[in-house]
Amino acid sequence: MLSGLNMPQISLSIILVLAFWLLITERLRNDMVAVLIILALAFTGVLSPSEALSGFGSEPAIILASVFIMNGALHKTGLSEAIGAWIGRFAGEGYSRFLAVTMLSTAILSAFTHHVTTTALMLPIVLTLCQERGIPASLVLMPLSFAASLGTTILIIGAPAFLVASTVLQHYGRPGLGIFSIAPIGITLVLAGTLFMLVIGRYILPKRQGGGELSDFFRLDSYFTEVKLLPNSSFIGKTVDEVAAKGHYSFLTVGWVRGGKGECRPLGDTRLREGDVLWVYASPEDMIGFSREKGLKLHPVERFELKTRHFKAGEEGSQELVQAVVGPQSDIIHRSLQDVDFETRYGANVIGLWRQGGLLCQEMADIKLEPGDVLVLYGDHESLSRVSNDPAFLLMVPFHGEVRLRRKARLAGAIMLGTIVTAAFNLFALEITMLAGAAAMMLFGCITLQQAYQSINGKIYVFIAGAIPLGLAIQKTGTAIVMAEWLQRAVGGWSPIAILLLIYLIVAVVTQFMSDAATTALFAPVAAALAQVLGQAPEPYVITVAMAAVTAFLTPIGHHGNLLVYGPGRYQFADFTKLGAPLTILVALLVVFLSLAIWS
Repeated sequence: MLSGLNMPQISLSIILVLAFWLLITERLRNDMVAVLIILALAFTGVLSPSEALSGFGSEPAIILASVFIMNGALHKTGLSEAIGAWIGRFAGEGYSRFLAVTMLSTAILSAFTHHVTTTALMLPIVLTLCQERGIPASLVLMPLSFAASLGTTILIIGAPAFLVASTVLQHYGRPGLGIFSIAPIGITLVLAGTLFMLVIGRYILPKRQGGGELSDFFRLDSYFTEVKLLPNSSFIGKTVDEVAAKGHYSFLTVGWVRGGKGECRPLGDTRLREGDVLWVYASPEDMIGFSREKGLKLHPVERFELKTRHFKAGEEGSQELVQAVVGPQSDIIHRSLQDVDFETRYGANVIGLWRQGGLLCQEMADIKLEPGDVLVLYGDHESLSRVSNDPAFLLMVPFHGEVRLRRKARLAGAIMLGTIVTAAFNLFALEITMLAGAAAMMLFGCITLQQAYQSINGKIYVFIAGAIPLGLAIQKTGTAIVMAEWLQRAVGGWSPIAILLLIYLIVAVVTQFMSDAATTALFAPVAAALAQVLGQAPEPYVITVAMAAVTAFLTPIGHHGNLLVYGPGRYQFADFTKLGAPLTILVALLVVFLSLAIWS
């Protein structure tokens, strides 16, 4: 098969095979693979050093970083949460209206932010509404996750795959995608997906009633933690009820440690003393309050003696707070926090824990971890990166305990809207428009400079920077043409519809194991070259690849948002295939026919 290839094509083929293997097996992080791709392309002479590094200053990379900053500002100002709560009030009482409003609003939100963020935002709201309306959560949560993915197909800033696709088209001499270029397809997919769920999907979805309150599955407003009373604490000499009467805190005390002896029972009229350690369930805001209250200390921070002694979230130079979900195959399951020794293993500290159902009442160090536990971690960026890279954890999301700049919410919304409108009229290059929007968020105080940097997902940014030159190399060396000619011989005589459906199917399967950006970076150049060999416009082929990368619902592992709803909905693996497969077929047909109608 390698006969007839020149040296650059052979070198690139080897790089492609190794990159594909590393991405599939996840032996290395995606961003590390991207760096190795850049180095390999430069060292082998496939690309010049400047070409190999071109991805860092590329249009997709700049747009992506800008979108991360603007989304971060929407979160920091509390606008995202306010929108989610408003959607909940508008959802109505009946199942059909509730499902339709939930899916459509979630899709619209996902057009502007990451689908996992949207799913996480809507999840507790939807669970509470399900409980109030007596609707099984299993009838709503999977459609919620699917709608979040479908919503990313409305604007090209919704998913990195479309930014990569735009760059591939430019490499082939075609105009890049405008911000609303894919909107006709995306809006159709959202409407069709919602209609599918209302007419067909509702009968495929499992109807499972859980034990206890449904909202308990993901009620992340109360975490178990330990608070120590220092000599100058205002709590000393008071009862817990007297502390609560002041209205500053609303925590639940389930036990305490005094004189080295733990007691698992309410304190009642017991007066608090210096050195007492309270076992409490507290809100994120209360946990932040404990850290700032003079005379109080989060006991896990003191016990493990982190290098950073002052725990003040939200200040410049402070350490970070994140939540990590313990995976079902984790090697730390059934081991206590003390046995795992997070400080030695990762350099991070567990300061809080959420668990589905029941109350914890023991020292945190002795708690044995279970699948689905959510740990609140405190540490610097480097230590939290170690946690993020450990397969023991499914995903990491921010801890929403920081003070919101709610007075800036309307301003942040106006800046975001102004940016989208400016981009829609093509007044400036898209990357300049998005960068200006991000700069405005920082200049007007919707997000601090430190928070802006923290909002940028470095792993995705670096991966995009490596994917762009990979696509350039495939096109520059002629490798894409060679691969396209092989495909042409395999599908000779096929209609464009049949070819595009085959492409969609292949990409849909591969994207279950790789990110949407990675899958698009590998397949889009080949699809564009195939269109060129067939004498057809490349847009339908490239768009089909990108759409398949973000809208294939064959398994729960294809999109991280599915993992968020898996437990709360009491789903089984096969549930996603039963519902996702017919929806994926519908989406594939719509994508193929619409892309051909728009660009052919």
